[in-house]
Amino acid sequence: MPYLSLDASRLYYETHGSGRPVVLLHGVGGNHASWFHQIEAWSARFQLIVFDARGFGNSTDVEGHGRSAFTGDLVRLLDHLGIARAALVAQSMGGGTAVDFTCRFPERVEALVLADTLVWLDAPPDMSAAFAAVQARTEDLSQLERVLGATFRAERPAASELYLQIASFNHYVFRTLTGVQTRYRPQQLAQAAVPTLFVVGEEDVLFPPELVAQAAAGVRGARIERLPRAGHSAYFESPQRFNDAVGAWLDARALPR
Repeated sequence: MPYLSLDASRLYYETHGSGRPVVLLHGVGGNHASWFHQIEAWSARFQLIVFDARGFGNSTDVEGHGRSAFTGDLVRLLDHLGIARAALVAQSMGGGTAVDFTCRFPERVEALVLADTLVWLDAPPDMSAAFAAVQARTEDLSQLERVLGATFRAERPAASELYLQIASFNHYVFRTLTGVQTRYRPQQLAQAAVPTLFVVGEEDVLFPPELVAQAAAGVRGARIERLPRAGHSAYFESPQRFNDAVGAWLDARALPR
């Protein structure tokens, strides 16, 4: 099992396939195992890098840095693998790392996909009230109600249970995750000049489509893909639609090498 030493901690990672490097960054309810649909669909044409953020899955966080170390960990992993430039596909919590990395090191990011995530957003005044309303509506929801859409929970109870079981291997949950990351306004992300695709499930209760669309509108040239019958984990709930849409977008943004 491949590990990267991070001082007292260690980072578990896997690589699959060959081609242009694509890094998959999981959410707080996931880990490297969450991306099995994408590994199957994309490894024939991309080199996929999946890893457990520190304190998740097989990775440790002895120092207790949590999200404060996520971006630095990604830098060290890419350097370890000899990858100078990659596309980033991030869901929920992973979006914080992906945007921070993109804004700090835009020359290392070929394309950016932000799936069901606004954790990176320093909400401008015209969005603050809407965010507060969302937090009030979702505060008492169960974990399944937060991370999976109503359609998926009703139609796929066994797969919904699998989602929870994958998350059970994590040390951190969203209420216990330590550390902080820099947040950004949409205009700051736009300044990185990296092609960006927003993906959001129509049933996402944590980051509703209208809020994602408002943030995306502030990122010049960004596209948005809305997936029906999917919630906060569209990559897991609607993998074929997600894989087709994101895969085609990544293919169209291939840079000459």
